[in-house]
Amino acid sequence: MTRTARDRRSAALRRFGLSITVLTVLGHTVLGFEQAYVTPVVAVLAGLAAELVLDSVEAATERRRPRWLGRPGAVVDFLLPAYITGMACAMLLYANDDLLPTVLATVVGVAGKYVIRVPVGGRRRHVLNPSNLGIVVVVLAFPRVGIAPPYEFTEWITGWWDAVVPALLLVAGTAVNARLTGKIPLILGWVGGFVAQAVLRWGVTDISLAAAVLPLTGTAFILFTNYMITDPGTTPARPRDQVLFGLATAAVYGVLVQCGVVFGLFFALVVVCVLRGIVLVVVAARPPRPAPVVPPQRTTVERPAALRES
Repeated sequence: MTRTARDRRSAALRRFGLSITVLTVLGHTVLGFEQAYVTPVVAVLAGLAAELVLDSVEAATERRRPRWLGRPGAVVDFLLPAYITGMACAMLLYANDDLLPTVLATVVGVAGKYVIRVPVGGRRRHVLNPSNLGIVVVVLAFPRVGIAPPYEFTEWITGWWDAVVPALLLVAGTAVNARLTGKIPLILGWVGGFVAQAVLRWGVTDISLAAAVLPLTGTAFILFTNYMITDPGTTPARPRDQVLFGLATAAVYGVLVQCGVVFGLFFALVVVCVLRGIVLVVVAARPPRPAPVVPPQRTTVERPAALRES
């Protein structure tokens, strides 16, 4: 990774970390989050502890220095993904007063980065979105646990503030993705694919078009679009591949919703991440292409001057 790429990743991580912290504080004091106040604290501590333990184990097996013993700035960047995973799981899951599901989701998300890796560009990297993976595992393992209802983001505010909060989240998230992560093609593919699957379902089934596109206007969709699916570490880098990733997620979402699967956003993303991981494994296993054979260049033999004049 070049220095410029590292700087952009560091800036994006810190901006995401600040954004989700401000949103969590406002959510519990102004907006109407219904989880316990201690939930994000416990989730973050669990995520950081899991990151420290797993990195220490990996460092011991690879005979390297643990990343958490590096420079202060590098340590912050190393721990921020675990911090963001804990905050995201605490914000998006609702388990009433039970902290265990949120802790489990956070630990599973962090552990997934170490356990499930595939070859990417000559290195082994994780391909499953950490917080999304943890949320999917928990809603499957604990049927009583659900996704936090979207009304929590505007429950305690009234009037035009109901529109201001989603608008601020949309502007802030879009600005971060445009300036730092470079995931605008992925967002366009995802939103365009979402509209296309809604129109297709409206055309071939009895569902109303308004009901099919209505999730686009919700705060949950804005958060998922700008802060979940655009994770730089688990999505393609090339613009064309980003568009395909977004379109594939929308297509899987449409199939899942049509089959009556709830929480389709999260299941669709984990399905597409798994499919991308399989493709990366297949590509890495293919033998390298042989170098093309270049025909020898024809050379012009200069005739002696005496022969040219004869």
